[in-house]
Amino acid sequence: MASSAAAKSPVTIRLCGPRGFCAGVDRAIQIVVLALKEFGAPVYVRHEIVHNRYVVEGLEAKGAIFVEELDEIPLEHRKQPVVFSAHGVPKSVPADADARNLFYLDATCPLVSKVHKQAMRHHRLGRHVVLIGHAGHPEVIGTMGQLPEGAVSLVETVEDADVYMPPDPDNLGFVTQTTLSVDDTAGVIKRLHERFPNLTAPAADSICYATTNRQEAVKQAAPGCDLFLIVGAPNSSNSKRLVEVALRAGAKKSVLVQRASEIDWEAIGDISTVGLSAGASAPEVIVNEIIEAFRERYDAAVELADTVEENENFLVNREIRHVELTAADMAFVNGE
Repeated sequence: MASSAAAKSPVTIRLCGPRGFCAGVDRAIQIVVLALKEFGAPVYVRHEIVHNRYVVEGLEAKGAIFVEELDEIPLEHRKQPVVFSAHGVPKSVPADADARNLFYLDATCPLVSKVHKQAMRHHRLGRHVVLIGHAGHPEVIGTMGQLPEGAVSLVETVEDADVYMPPDPDNLGFVTQTTLSVDDTAGVIKRLHERFPNLTAPAADSICYATTNRQEAVKQAAPGCDLFLIVGAPNSSNSKRLVEVALRAGAKKSVLVQRASEIDWEAIGDISTVGLSAGASAPEVIVNEIIEAFRERYDAAVELADTVEENENFLVNREIRHVELTAADMAFVNGE
């Protein structure tokens, strides 16, 4: 064992902070866990509660059932709670739940709800709303679904901004998806402002603090990294943006992985410095799993690359606030 350990190549792992769960994701998972404790299984969840398969499977093991639409909930379970995901839903979804006499708990991130309010304010003041975001993303569908059809136009790229033709160029307001790259979004907003000088910004920045903080930490850690690993799901917008940020900031290579088992150890090659961060819906238990996988193969030293400390905490729904949440309840994502 001693000779094997001596043969391991040294590697420094730059572990970014903040990383992983943001307050909105943490709250959404807690809502499902607390609903299961209070009401018993099953608790239904419309769409993935957050974009992470490990989290979804962990909640399924506790008794959550994930459905795409509310009509999938069987009649005999109509008294059981249904939870709406952290990404937010169109107004038609709670209206449908009310029509079906379903008891629902809305786990929409408060920062996504803030974007909904910003869009509604633009609309109320007579502005056409420009939403900067990715087509088909649940958050974009939810935001567009807050307003009447035709009241929101989606712009994804600078190229889209170049050709966008609004109904009234002098009466526009914009909002953005919360999980975008700060740098990419700035380019789109700049182009829209150049074309439409009267474009009105939202009252506060739409991109959430957690997205910005994780991107800044990756930017600072990336220079000199031979490899930068981002823990996250392929359908997680904020995780994919972190891969792009790492590459732009100087990492030689950046890869998105869901588990340690996805790392292609043969393709890694000769490395001395590895960056490691996690998207806002990726659990800390997988970050630890990846660090252990490196320690098995390398003489790995962990170097903390912290930028700011996050202490935000969003309260869960009033109906379940009295239920005790223990460390054991969340160990499946946070570790022991």
